[in-house]
Amino acid sequence: MKILVVLTSHDQLGDTGKKTGFWLEEFAAPYYAFKDAGADITLASPRGGQPPLDPKSDDPSAQTDATRRFKANKAAQALLASTHKLQDMKAGDFDAVFYPGGHGPLWDLAEDADSIALIQSTLAAGKPVAAVCHAPGVLRHVKSADGQPLVQGKSVTGFTNSEEEAVGLTGIVPFLVEDMLKNNGGHYSKSGDWQPHVVSDGLLITGQNPASSEPVAQALLKMLG
Repeated sequence: MKILVVLTSHDQLGDTGKKTGFWLEEFAAPYYAFKDAGADITLASPRGGQPPLDPKSDDPSAQTDATRRFKANKAAQALLASTHKLQDMKAGDFDAVFYPGGHGPLWDLAEDADSIALIQSTLAAGKPVAAVCHAPGVLRHVKSADGQPLVQGKSVTGFTNSEEEAVGLTGIVPFLVEDMLKNNGGHYSKSGDWQPHVVSDGLLITGQNPASSEPVAQALLKMLG
């Protein structure tokens, strides 16, 4: 079972001068869910190398058992520090693709031609794609075989407008995940803010927020059988 995990390379939070990137827990919890299930994990990002970590996800208040396990695991840290270049990844080499969130993907992966092609190829090959929190934003320009937006008519979720408002970044992000999914014709659903919520529709699995990262990973493993 080979799983490709695609991380952001973007570290600037709009024009604020603050840093962003991927959210540690949304990487760590799925990483260990996959690892403990015996998966062979490959990490990739648009620029390759060390992907930027959202500093807020490194706060003591944001730590979980999975993030503490990661911080104690030198081999996992070395793997993360040397991600492959996304352009070199081929859908045929993997059984599934997973995207962790953090705000970074809204700037780079949502617009990245290699990412868009990877998702389209993976789904066309009958393999699942999963994304959590802000990462469903990577589906923004992905098309189905008929040229329509991939999420059109599909049940999906992702970071809510109210959650974005709660973190004070509504006016900073390039687009709101909830609005984008709805505008592209998705059947968007959500749970309460910060509550786990996972939606599967065909080969597409989406999760609402950080609390949904472990459940999304488990849903992907279940789909892989």
